[in-house]
Amino acid sequence: MKTKDIFRCAACGAQSPRWQGQCPSCKEWNTLESITVNKKRASSVNAAAAQDRPQPLEDLHSEQYSTRTSGMESLDELLGSGLVPGAAILLGGEPGIGKSTLLLQLAGSQAKLGHTAVYLSGEESLPQLRGRAERLDLLGPGLLAMASNKVEDALAVLDAPNPPELLIVDSVQTLASPLADGIPGSVSQVRAVSGELVEKTKKTGTTLILVGHVTKDGQIAGPKLLEHMVDTVLYLEGDRKHFSRILRVLKNRFGPSDELVVFTMKEKGLEVVADPATFFLGARDPSLSGTAMALAVDGQRPFAVEVQALVCKSFLTIPRRTALGFDTNRLNLLLAVLEKRLRLNLSGHDIYAKITGGLAYKDPGLDLAVVAAIMSSFYDQPLPESAVFWGEIDLNGQVRPVAAHDVRLKQADRLGHDPICHSGTAGTLADLQRVLFGKRN
Repeated sequence: MKTKDIFRCAACGAQSPRWQGQCPSCKEWNTLESITVNKKRASSVNAAAAQDRPQPLEDLHSEQYSTRTSGMESLDELLGSGLVPGAAILLGGEPGIGKSTLLLQLAGSQAKLGHTAVYLSGEESLPQLRGRAERLDLLGPGLLAMASNKVEDALAVLDAPNPPELLIVDSVQTLASPLADGIPGSVSQVRAVSGELVEKTKKTGTTLILVGHVTKDGQIAGPKLLEHMVDTVLYLEGDRKHFSRILRVLKNRFGPSDELVVFTMKEKGLEVVADPATFFLGARDPSLSGTAMALAVDGQRPFAVEVQALVCKSFLTIPRRTALGFDTNRLNLLLAVLEKRLRLNLSGHDIYAKITGGLAYKDPGLDLAVVAAIMSSFYDQPLPESAVFWGEIDLNGQVRPVAAHDVRLKQADRLGHDPICHSGTAGTLADLQRVLFGKRN
């Protein structure tokens, strides 16, 4: 069995991975003593040998694992049916996007429902947490909080005679375990901390939510193993300069993995957008040229979004091509198709295209709307006021059908759009050009 040396305070019993002159817990001087421990606790090994034995699945009672509501109906639908006892959830997102606010609201909702929720913060002090909870009007007897950077404190909460129904750890990169080397946030520490917490919550039935930092590429920091260890991976995304936020499911063992919830940031925290179908349109003026409405599908939800394009004469040697909200390479491809199939002279023009609302999509169904917006700006003619577009453009200028066609069509009918332009109504770009602008090649 591998061993390692740690330092224990003779006055209060607190442990530290390295020697210090002053105990970080009780502030006494010269009380840390070196002791040798096994890297794997013998008690946990004995407990596993005594309890973790194969059992017949038919003898297990499903009532012991019944879900409970989170207090947010949209979040229950996102997770499948609510919070599952013993489940481990990982929430990622950029700094300042609203992860702590959302989880504090969730903890407050659990407290109002009569459950006990513990919010463990390794980044903020208790006065800071209280100030935020007071601003969000969440203070109550069932909402508990603690500030610590040691995983032993979180394990002690789970080992209590009455463990909480919900434990939130914000964040997993700030906790340190004496069973691993390295500083908090390192690969070894994240693996050890998450492994201990997930193993303990599976036995106690507490729902665990871990907050994960992200890298500059938008990936959750730490080993990829972390995403495999948990049951559900959520990601909160959005532009901090806009008020909208999207909570997306990347992995879910208890429900669908392609759902999302749209929030808007208010003074009292994040509020669910009841009908996000037209939320991202904003104050759209259809009488202007260069704007087209598209029905994009994200997960299983159709969203009506506005695509804008600006085509203007260029004075540069190489005309500028800029795309916001979708891939620039896709914009260049669509422009090449327009020049080849419709003989539009776009080589001397700067072309800008964007999706309003701060959204970013990879839906190929946006192709037709992007092309319609570009032609509208090129001819300086507005599109029909209630027109809506979706369809993929191939290299031959054909409009191809895309996924979730029936879902988009049903949503377009519900919103009263007419005309509806897709692969069934506009077979080629030439057809689209003739119907919308009365022009031929």
